[in-house]
Amino acid sequence: MEDFCYAGGIPVVMKALAERGLINKDIVAVNGKTVWDNIKDAKNYNSEVIRDWDKPLTKSGGIAVLRGNLAPGGAIIKPSAATPALMQHKGRAVVFENIEDYKKKIYDPALDIDETCIMVLKNCGPKGYPGMAEVGNMGLPPKVLAKGIKDMVRISDARMSGTAYGTVVLHTSPEAAAGGPLALVKDGDMIELDVAGRRLHLDVSDAELAKRKAAWKAPEPEFKSGYQRLYVDHVLQADRGADLDF
Repeated sequence: MEDFCYAGGIPVVMKALAERGLINKDIVAVNGKTVWDNIKDAKNYNSEVIRDWDKPLTKSGGIAVLRGNLAPGGAIIKPSAATPALMQHKGRAVVFENIEDYKKKIYDPALDIDETCIMVLKNCGPKGYPGMAEVGNMGLPPKVLAKGIKDMVRISDARMSGTAYGTVVLHTSPEAAAGGPLALVKDGDMIELDVAGRRLHLDVSDAELAKRKAAWKAPEPEFKSGYQRLYVDHVLQADRGADLDF
């Protein structure tokens, strides 16, 4: 990040995007000038750090957006941090209803899980936690770690640190607490992850999902008043930036 700063930083990146019509140059920024006025004179002092547009470091970007019946609004994975063999994977869901449920179950040797399973964490998104906490990079169960396994597919509506690693699907939208399909996943459901195809699919029929949705009840917010309740009532989903709707 220090090298990135000395190379010219975000203004250099924004200028390259603006020159190709990928961001709106005419929006007025907080200083009263347009975006273009703020970045038009940015200079790239190190093209090895901030690569030229026609000389990318890799053919594809550092993140991939997945969509499917489990994430109609999209979900995010960082392929560069994932295990190549797991980038296309179908496995049995092991569900944790919230982070407390995860902490209670994950160390239990009787937990019905192996390295082929897919760990699913619910209710850790913008509304659910609330605040979309950095809990998406769930640690593996000790019984799996004892085999020398270092990675499993993990799916949640939470986020994680950008320095974390693993085949971890994050920001699943809509989140469980908002009634998204993630809320309807049960232990034993089969889930398909196909990063190359940008697909995240819950192998459950539409009819069964509709039945589960009809029986689903939204979790009762912990906060009844004040800013915290205002946040939970008005926060948007991850694919809309977890902004407030007013």
